[in-house]
Amino acid sequence: MLFEKVKSDLLAHNSYMIGSGSEAAVIDPRRDCRIYTKIAESRNMTITRIFETHRNEDYVVGSRELARPTGAEIYHGAAIDFGYGNAAGEGDTFSIGTLRLRVLETPGHTKESLSYVLSDTAVSDDPLMVFTGDALFAGDVGRTDLAGDEMREKMSGMLYDSLHDKILPLGDDVIVCPAHGAGSVCGGDISDREYTTIGYEKEHTPLLQWSKADFVEYKKHEHLYVPPYFRKMEDLNLHGPPLIYTIPHLAALSPKAIREMQNAQILDIRSPTSFAGGHVPGSINIWREGLPAFIGYLLKYDDPIVLIDDFNLDLDPVIRHFVRLGYDTITGYLAGGFAAWFRQGRELETAGIWSPRDLAEHLTDPSVFILDVRDITHRERDGYIPGSHHIYVGNLDQNLGRVPRDKHIVAHCDVGYKGSLAASILQKNGYENVTNLLGGTHGWEGAGYSLTRD
Repeated sequence: MLFEKVKSDLLAHNSYMIGSGSEAAVIDPRRDCRIYTKIAESRNMTITRIFETHRNEDYVVGSRELARPTGAEIYHGAAIDFGYGNAAGEGDTFSIGTLRLRVLETPGHTKESLSYVLSDTAVSDDPLMVFTGDALFAGDVGRTDLAGDEMREKMSGMLYDSLHDKILPLGDDVIVCPAHGAGSVCGGDISDREYTTIGYEKEHTPLLQWSKADFVEYKKHEHLYVPPYFRKMEDLNLHGPPLIYTIPHLAALSPKAIREMQNAQILDIRSPTSFAGGHVPGSINIWREGLPAFIGYLLKYDDPIVLIDDFNLDLDPVIRHFVRLGYDTITGYLAGGFAAWFRQGRELETAGIWSPRDLAEHLTDPSVFILDVRDITHRERDGYIPGSHHIYVGNLDQNLGRVPRDKHIVAHCDVGYKGSLAASILQKNGYENVTNLLGGTHGWEGAGYSLTRD
């Protein structure tokens, strides 16, 4: 029996490959899908089926991309009208060698959500694993807000029923294989556990121990951010994303070529300290590990994207982040790195940097506006710097009217990376006096200052 989990790091997406004999199947594949055919080739297997648990919102599903070279059939839920593939419903079964997949309809996260129960009939007909998509995670359950506020109560009730009537009764020893791990925006607080079981989740996940009324009430008021790119993902995954065939090749661009590009989105992927020391005017600073979380908030899908780095090392994993989120307009990078920009005497911008002590000395200065750009959960749970104002960095671009232009803006997060992103957004929008608090709230407490906790 073949079982392999394929993780897309930073995006926190899990896909799975199963197989028996000469046949294999893939569940929720990613768009850069060569990894699955490599696994199949190494085992002398042929991928014959592709299963989707639901229309994903946070990445472009790779089903069509994988079906092109393999000829595999695609299956997904019947409750919405997909533009490709085949509908599957409650009780349908599929054989992959001696393996059997049985379909459970488990709506709640989305109305067409499916879970797939795996049995190895060479050993037993009993369930061995269940692929739960976004219904059940390690330590959490799926979000129920994406169908709109008017549907939250209904979707929450559906998810409760799916969990308690379909998934949990499968048996305590059944291995749970969710579509996401810790850090995903598809749950509220997913645990950092590689593997889990139904019994472990029943025992240790409080949401699974609540009454239906309490569960629905909590999910109705759960506060989760909705990145704007979700709507683009839903549309692509409903109708079928365009085929890319391979990872894009980026052009090595000169400073002159970048400046002559129409509507270029200049993305600086260096560290906050490098960005503060000097950067291309109008560029946005998202550190490499932050790309999957924030490009969908800030970048347009129709305009070319250009990368700025110091040495342009190992750009392949960077490109894959864009491919997985449907940004096919990623065009090139600054040849020679940022040094090529200043060697030609091109215009530069800098951003301010403060230490916690610098901020402490100006804490009551009326000319200083302290901007906390963490998510609201961290602010409420961990506390905040006295006198700070809160706007989540993902929503900053739409809330600039709340940030005064006649004050010195000191942006901060928990460490300094999102603070640098916020500073770059403000500078791009014409704010002239912007500083990033290096160390953020962690550095603030590390320096001996207190956070306010309500």
